[in-house]
This record gives sequence, structure tokens and C-alpha cells, in this order.
Amino acid sequence: MREATQDAVSRVDEDRLWRRHLEMAEIGAIPGNGVNRAAFSSEDIAARKRLIAWARSRGFSVSVDDIGNLFVRRSGLDARAAPVMTGSHMDSQPRGGRFDGIYGVLAGLEALEAIDAAGAKTQRPIELVAWSNEEGGRFAPCTMGSAVFSGARPLAEFLNVRDNEGVVLRDALRTTLAATPDAAPHAFATPVAAYVEAHIEQGPRLETEGKTIGVVTGIQGLRWFDVEVFGESAHAGTTPLNVRRDALCEAIAIINALHALTRDGDDALRFTVGRMLVTPNSPNSVASHVLFSVDLRHPDPATIGRLGDAVEPTVRGAVRQCDVKVTPTLRDDPCMFDSGVADAIEQAAAGLGIASMRMPSGASHDAMYLARVCPTGMIFVPCERGVSHNEAENAKPEDLAAGARVLTATLMELANR
Repeated sequence: MREATQDAVSRVDEDRLWRRHLEMAEIGAIPGNGVNRAAFSSEDIAARKRLIAWARSRGFSVSVDDIGNLFVRRSGLDARAAPVMTGSHMDSQPRGGRFDGIYGVLAGLEALEAIDAAGAKTQRPIELVAWSNEEGGRFAPCTMGSAVFSGARPLAEFLNVRDNEGVVLRDALRTTLAATPDAAPHAFATPVAAYVEAHIEQGPRLETEGKTIGVVTGIQGLRWFDVEVFGESAHAGTTPLNVRRDALCEAIAIINALHALTRDGDDALRFTVGRMLVTPNSPNSVASHVLFSVDLRHPDPATIGRLGDAVEPTVRGAVRQCDVKVTPTLRDDPCMFDSGVADAIEQAAAGLGIASMRMPSGASHDAMYLARVCPTGMIFVPCERGVSHNEAENAKPEDLAAGARVLTATLMELANR
């Protein structure tokens, strides 16, 4: 490992990185050590302002694009060169943990500060990015900011999306952008030389196998749908069952049919209904309308394609008295990460004497969209019992710092190629 890289890595401050996680966790804190920091919320805005303050205290420049992706830049020797980029997201699930997403942002900031403290020169600039609305918990679908930045989907496609309270994304985004008026504008689809995202694993493999670093090889494919069932509201005490058009009853039948469709003896398939809205949502009224989400994931392109294409026929075959509408909301094919970036991560870990293993990601991440536009990789660190999207999510300070050190060395290598 080069002397300049060793110097930068040695300046990663475990205490500072841990302290910043705790400070960020105060924003949107909920009982049980959890976080509720929805995209484009007041809590999201507060987190953005805190990140900007930390970045500017170090002299880094800050910019933002029209979907609210926030960029922190450390200059390189060649100001015109495409940057090496790192980052993740700051939004959370409604009952999320303290490390999902925000770790990649804070590890990226720690890497930039360590490189800067060492006075290291890089040929390319290095940019930290906090992607907007990765979770999709408030405004669906997920990974919205990286999808728009990469050109995979246009911003206009999302502006009229509403959350469960009827708030329109266009309005929430306008408020978020107005809260940081001194951030410079940043364009979509700017060239990127490489992208490396650090993240907690959100699974148990690293902990089980006694490894500190996961060198991520790729991300499985997914298909998302919204299913709407249209029935008719009626009195629960007087309306005979055989004449009801009960939207909730038929939604349950649909979900059972989808469970049968996705039964998998190898347990490689992931099927989830995680969101359901019932109208009128009254204990003594028959449901007139149900909207629920469908999330399908599998690493094999043919399998996820076949099952995704079977969702609508399965839904329509399960209803008897109601009308249905199936709306695809997201389709991402499985992606493989760049072998050169994976090699750089693995070599960085080996050079630091940190045990690593190669592994796929079952969860989606912004890295899957960056992989469409530049060489991309991910660094996983362990999380306790593999628990994530849960208030009990936990990670060790020493593992977070180890990931930040590997990230620092990897960014230095890529920025000097």
C-alpha cells in the first residue's frame, strides 16, 4: 500500500465516525434506538443541513441537483476529470435503524476528511453523495434519486407521486430544495469515473462467518407492483356475505394466490407485501378499496422475469366479485459489479489485514443504478444478527471504522488511476 494511502487510512477516526452516527440518529429518533427520517421530510432536511455543516467546516464544496441528491466534493489535481464517487442515503424506513444508508454517507465523509487531513493528492476529485429517497417508504418507488441522476428514469415520472397522507412529491421536493438555497446546482448524468458504496450488510453472513468486510459482487433483480382492488362499501351488520363486493377479502385471496405463485423450495425468492391501504378503514363497514404493494426479488434474470410477468394474470385469476388494477412501479434486472472495483476493495482489505469475503447483495442499493454508468462496487460491514429495517439494527464502532478504512484506501486507489 502506498505511503500516502497508509497515512490517509491512519487518520480515519473511529470515535468521530461513531459520534456522528449517534448525532444523526437524534434526527427522527423513535423509541427502541430507531429512526424515522422519511425522504423530503423536516427530519430529512435537518440531516442534510447537518451534513452540509460538517462538509463546509472542512472546506469541501456542496451542490445539489433537482431531485435533491446532495454532493460534497474534494478537489483533485485535474479539476476537469470525472470524479470517483462514494455515498449512500440518509432517509430511513418508518421504523428504521441508525445505520442503514447513513453509514455509507458518514463513512464517505470520514474518508474525505482522512484524505484531506493527510494532505493527500488525488488525480481525480472525490465526491460524496447523499442520494434522495432510497428507501421509497414515503414516496414509492425506492432508489429514486440515483435512478434520476443516472438517467434510468426521468424526474417528471415521479413528481406527482403522493405519500399516504396525500402529500405530492413535487411540493415536498420544492420545500427540501428551498431549505438549502446556498448549495450550488449540480446537473444530472454528469460523468463518474467510479462509484463505491459502503453499507451495513442487512443480513447475517459476515457475522456468521467471522468476516469484517463484504466485497459485494452484485445485486439481485426486483419487480414492484401496486395492486388496487375496487369493491363496494356496505354495512357490516346487514349486508349478506354472498352479495358483498368486499375489497379486503379479495385482496387477501390475491395475496394468497401470489404466495402460491412464489413458493420456492430453495428459498432464493423473496416475496413481500409491505404496504396496504384500506378504505374506508372502519370496523363496521365492508372495505370498498384496497391498495397494496408487491415486492419480488431473485438473482436469476429468467426467474424474476417469469414471475414478474405472472403477477397480473395471477391477480386477475384470484378475484371473484371485485375489479382490480395492477400497476408496475419498478423493474430492475440483476446487476453485476465491476471486477476491477471489487479487486481494489479486496486488495485494500488485505493490505490492512482485514478479513473479507465476496458475496452478493439481496437488498437493492443506489449502486445498482450507478453500475449502469460507471465501474461500481460495494463494501459491506456486519450488522448484529443481520437485523435491518428495524429499530434494533446495530453495528460495532470498530466494524464501521474498518469499513471506512477500506473505503478510504479504495477511493485513493481509484482516484489515482
